[in-house]
Amino acid sequence: MTARARFVEIKVKPNARGSSLHPNDGGVWSADLRSAPADGKANAELIQLVARHFNVPKSSVSIKRGASSRLKLLKIEGN
Repeated sequence: MTARARFVEIKVKPNARGSSLHPNDGGVWSADLRSAPADGKANAELIQLVARHFNVPKSSVSIKRGASSRLKLLKIEGN
């Protein structure tokens, strides 16, 4: 059985009061992150949040585009 990969576009808001992930109209998701966008902390928090939401290991989530941008394209591998 082959694992399916899906791509999710996420608009990130760092330095938020809490962490949350929710879909918006138009297919772009929004992520509020407590971490600051420094030293990769916000990206690490985003990967953890997405992995928990889609019930996959963190190693199955990767940032394909926008690592230093607020608009990111993530690849999620798995079922």
